[in-house]
Amino acid sequence: MPTNSAAWLIAPKAKLLEVKSAPYTSPRENEIVIKNGAVAINPVDWIIPDMGKFMFSWLQYPCILGFDNAGEVVEIGPGVTRFKVGDRVLGHANGTDKNCNSTSHGGFQSYTVLLVNAASPIPNTMSYESAAVLPLCASTAACGLFEKDQLGLQHPSASASPTGKTLLIWGGSSSVGCNAIQLAVAAGYEVITTCSPKNFPLLKKLGASQAFDYNSKTVVKDIIDAFEGKTTAGALSIGPRSAENCLDVLDKCKGTKHIAMASFPVPQRPPERFALLSLAAAGISGMANIWVKSKTRGIRTSFILGSSLLYNEVGKAIYVDFLPRALAEGTYVAAPEPQVVGKGLEFIQTGFDVQRKGVSARKIVVSL
Repeated sequence: MPTNSAAWLIAPKAKLLEVKSAPYTSPRENEIVIKNGAVAINPVDWIIPDMGKFMFSWLQYPCILGFDNAGEVVEIGPGVTRFKVGDRVLGHANGTDKNCNSTSHGGFQSYTVLLVNAASPIPNTMSYESAAVLPLCASTAACGLFEKDQLGLQHPSASASPTGKTLLIWGGSSSVGCNAIQLAVAAGYEVITTCSPKNFPLLKKLGASQAFDYNSKTVVKDIIDAFEGKTTAGALSIGPRSAENCLDVLDKCKGTKHIAMASFPVPQRPPERFALLSLAAAGISGMANIWVKSKTRGIRTSFILGSSLLYNEVGKAIYVDFLPRALAEGTYVAAPEPQVVGKGLEFIQTGFDVQRKGVSARKIVVSL
């Protein structure tokens, strides 16, 4: 039996993770176990300990956080035919999901149990550090784009026909945005997006037809002008004031009037831990404000839960039907670039601190 260790969150609002031993758990039906080569950090990973049970009230402590994993398959469960021992994969860990709530499925440990339909093989040319940037942000983007109660777009494929519709992605240089651009283009949609000017080349390389500076005073008007003569497929909003700006754009466009929100509509990101409760209050207030404005303009809004695809048809569409071939052929790239902060589980805490300060067109990664 392999020896396992994990970065544990011992109690709600614990200030530091504790690296110590953890049980090794064999996979059940339609599960695999991977030995992690790299994990990535998402904002939710440090928001959970900062806010205690405010957001994830179902969590049992001690728990193991983490969603983004890449590594080698070491054991397969009954019924698994997609993978064999030794395969290199990326996977979306679901240990903190309400549907799972299991430490064996947490990402921040040496060995993680993954759902077979939440994992994709990766090519030998792709490092674990690069692969680890993908799972949660790709899942979140896919939920917003393809789930029936979100934008409900047609699924991506290697031979998608152009739909003649244009999608607005506000916050394209974010981890979710980079993946949303690629997924939408692979599904046959034109993409108009926003970012800082230094990231224009990156987002156009990923497939966006036009990119606008979100700090420009005329950005909303400029995007409305860019949509002239186009039919909108809706909008995906990421980041501060993104939902409000998307409302203003869609109000003047023809086509689908629906905003899938990947982040709470808050005025700005707080720089310090003590501001998180204020952020939560601002988020609730912002959601109410968006709801009122959207109703008066006839625009639908919905909030994305980044793990919901693991339990519906979209998960299979992404991790089974699309990503394996797209990654192997190089038509889908790992983006944004990984920023490796260290090697070993003890560097996950460092990753929290770096990620909390904010990064642009990068994702914080820890090698294992």
